[in-house]
Amino acid sequence: MAAICVFCASSSTLDQQWLDLATQLGKALGPRGHTLVSGGGRVGMMGAVADGARAGGAHTLGVIPQSLVDLEVADTAADELIVTTDMGLRKNLMIERSDAFITLPGGLGTLDELFEVWTTATLDLHRKPIIVLDPNGFYDGLLAWLDRLAETEFVRRPALAKITTVTSIEAALDLIERS
Repeated sequence: MAAICVFCASSSTLDQQWLDLATQLGKALGPRGHTLVSGGGRVGMMGAVADGARAGGAHTLGVIPQSLVDLEVADTAADELIVTTDMGLRKNLMIERSDAFITLPGGLGTLDELFEVWTTATLDLHRKPIIVLDPNGFYDGLLAWLDRLAETEFVRRPALAKITTVTSIEAALDLIERS
């Protein structure tokens, strides 16, 4: 099926609800035949989604820069772990190796990854689904701000249409499988 890249927080100080969401998404990939592409870390939601994916029988591919390997945060249990020289190459490989993207709650790194795949999609460099999985309104403020940017024409409405927001894991995976 699809190689699904999941963007999410790597912080180890997260509320259990976020770790549970990541684990549940990971576990849902295997039975549906999907592969997980992740940032290659073993902490926070990133580690939880990878552990969940393996528990669900999914193949896991991690892409991580050497600087993070040096901090001993690499997901050494990944089925395949690619170590890059820098974060830019990491993102490029994650985009290249993925068929679709799901963004879970996260901080600056997660937003950077979301905006990178969104920008490259608006430039027609790929036509891969970009999904924000937001079961409890975590991204409401960001999405409202983006909508206001469209009102001022700093962001075009067709660009906004390249991101789909869903509230359940099942809806996210169904959307990917239909595209």
